[in-house]
Amino acid sequence: MIETLERYAGRIAAQRHLQSLRDGIVLAMPLIIIGSIFLILGNLPIQGYPEMLAEYGINEWINKIVNATFGLMALAAVFGMSRSLANYYHTDGTSAGILAIAAYILVSPDLVSETGAGVNYTYLGSSGLFVAIVVGLSSAEIFRFFVQKNWVIKMPDGVPPAVSQSFAALLPGLMVILFWSAIYIILQISGIENIHDVLTNTLGRPLSAVGSSIWGTLLMVGFNSLFWFIGIHGANTTNPIIQPIWLQNTDANRLAFQAGEELPHIITNEFMMNFVWIGGGGATIGLVICLFFFVRSQQNKAMGKLSFLPGLFNINEPVMFGLPVVLNFKMLVPFILSPMANALITYFAMASGLVAKPAGIVVPWTMPPIISGYLATGGQNSGAVIQIVTVAVSTLIYYPFVRSLDKDKLRVEEEERASREKDHYTQQMQQPQA
Repeated sequence: MIETLERYAGRIAAQRHLQSLRDGIVLAMPLIIIGSIFLILGNLPIQGYPEMLAEYGINEWINKIVNATFGLMALAAVFGMSRSLANYYHTDGTSAGILAIAAYILVSPDLVSETGAGVNYTYLGSSGLFVAIVVGLSSAEIFRFFVQKNWVIKMPDGVPPAVSQSFAALLPGLMVILFWSAIYIILQISGIENIHDVLTNTLGRPLSAVGSSIWGTLLMVGFNSLFWFIGIHGANTTNPIIQPIWLQNTDANRLAFQAGEELPHIITNEFMMNFVWIGGGGATIGLVICLFFFVRSQQNKAMGKLSFLPGLFNINEPVMFGLPVVLNFKMLVPFILSPMANALITYFAMASGLVAKPAGIVVPWTMPPIISGYLATGGQNSGAVIQIVTVAVSTLIYYPFVRSLDKDKLRVEEEERASREKDHYTQQMQQPQA
C-alpha cells in the first residue's frame, strides 16, 4: 500500500502543470517579500508613527512601492508559469512567458478615466491569480503545439540566434494572441465583461471553501504530512493546488491592513507557513527540541545537535531523513497531530480576538518563530505569544513518541556495547599467556 501511495504521490508531484504553477508562484515571491518589507515600514507599531508618515506624504510613497511589488503578483506568476511549462517542452520559455503576459493584459478589463486607460492593480495582484494560472498554462500549451508542429518562420543560418529565435516565436505567438482575443470578444458579445469574475466563481469558490475553512485546512495539513511521510515533498505536492487561495487571502488582508479596516481572513499563506508548519512540514520544531534536550541515546543526541539549528529556521530535512521521520511509523501520529494542533489553536485564538490575524505581510518561511509571529501580525505581541504556545504544544505531542523511540535506541546501543565488551574479553582470554 505504501509503495502504491508513494508511486501515485510521486506522479502528482512531478506533474508538469503543477510544477509550472509552483514555479510561477515562486518567481513572484521576491516581489511579495519586498512589498511586505515596505508594508512593515509603513505600519510600524509606534505611537504617532502612521500620523507622521501621512503628514509628510511618505505613506503614499510606501503604498506605491507596495503596489509595484506585492501588487504585481499575478503578472509575475503568469510569466513564470508559462515560461516553466514551455521550458519543460524544450521550447522558448522566455517568448512563451512574454506572450502570456500580453494575453493576460488582453483579457483583463481596462480601467478607463479621463486621462486614459490602463490595467487595474486589482487584476495584476492576487485577485488575478486564477486567470494567471489559466492564461499562463494555456498559452504555453498553444505555443508548444505550433512549435512542435514546426509551424514557425525559419531564418537563414547566418542570422544571429536572438533574431532567429524572435522570428521562430512569431507564428506561435500570433496564435496565442488570436486565441485569447477570440475568448475576449466572445465574452464581450455574451455580456460577460470580466473573465476574472467568471474564473473566480467557477474555480475560486470551491477551492476557497477548502482553503479558507479550518476543516479544509486540516485536510490539507493531513495530506501534507502523509506525502512527507512516504518521502514525497508535501508542500510541492499540495501547495500548487491551494496556495493561490492562501495568497489571495494574504493580499485581501494586506489591502485591509493598509486601509485600517478589519482583516477579513484568518487562514492565509502566513497562517500556514508561520503558525501551522513551525519548524517545517509536520511542525517538527517540537521534535528537534525533544531530540536536543530530552534524549539519552548517543545517536539521538547527535541528531538533536545536527537538526536543532536548521529546525529553528524551519529547515527540517536533516531530521526528516536523518532520524528518520520518513516511513517511521513510530513518528506518524505526532507528525500529523502536531501541525493540526497548531492550526486549531491558532485559528480559534485568532477567531476569538485573543490573537491578531495575519496582516498580509509575507514573512520569509525561514524566519524563526516568535520573530515571524510578531512580524506576520503587523507587529503584535500576541502573534509571538501564540507561537510560544504552539511550540510548547508541539513539543508535548512529540515528547512521548521521542521517549519511546529513544528507549529502543538506547537498548540497542547498550546491547551493542555489551557485545563489543564481550568480544574484547573473549579476545583477551584467547591470547597466549606469557
